[in-house]
Amino acid sequence: MAILLLSLPPHPPIPPQNPKPTTPKLTPPQPTIALTDSTTSKRRFILKSTSLFLISLTPQQYPVAHSSPEASAPPRPSLSGIANTKSWFQFFGDGFAIRVPPQFQDVSEPEDYNTGLSLYGDKVKPKTFAARFASPDGYEVVSVVIRPSNSLKITFLEAKDITDLGSLKEAAKIFIPVGSTVYSARTIKIKEEEGFRTYYFYEFGIQEQHAALVAAVNGGKTYIAGATAPQSKWNDDGVKLRSAAISMTVL
Repeated sequence: MAILLLSLPPHPPIPPQNPKPTTPKLTPPQPTIALTDSTTSKRRFILKSTSLFLISLTPQQYPVAHSSPEASAPPRPSLSGIANTKSWFQFFGDGFAIRVPPQFQDVSEPEDYNTGLSLYGDKVKPKTFAARFASPDGYEVVSVVIRPSNSLKITFLEAKDITDLGSLKEAAKIFIPVGSTVYSARTIKIKEEEGFRTYYFYEFGIQEQHAALVAAVNGGKTYIAGATAPQSKWNDDGVKLRSAAISMTVL
């Protein structure tokens, strides 16, 4: 998975340009439909690449994550850079809720809605994404994935809180890919009726991609909300994306 992550470019490839013709008369005008198809293909490529980036953050096979001092890191963010999301649309999923930035579109694949169906006792294939939303240009993606906690760390008892997976530093081995530059790691405690629930927040960059990730555990399941974008986009929209990730709550 780490190899797959590193192989994903942060931007769609630039299509090769036609060589300069020797005679202007021989160069026909480019049809409009070709531009439209190219734009559509770019957007699909961006969505697929960013989605694979988020998936690659979650498996337990990653070795210890560590910061890369050689990388040129942007200024260290703080949780004070958070927007008020109360006016945003709130999406309710299976055991969680998350706020969706304005103008973001639901880009869940059609097959995601049919994965719960089982015929003749066939084993049900788990959903890749519990939720997935993207900006109009497809560069910025907010996603939620759900994984059994014992698939991230072997435990004999059902995990009831994120701390059952280890401390903030120990759990970073699960959620942050090796080679990342870590900008921030925080523990967030939210008061609930039966006490406090702990969330782990990580913000990091790798291969020109920037990500904010929030993880929590409930009933043996780990809920992971991630917001990803190219670094060039994060410079302008980082507060919005970070806020979307932190808005996730388990129900």
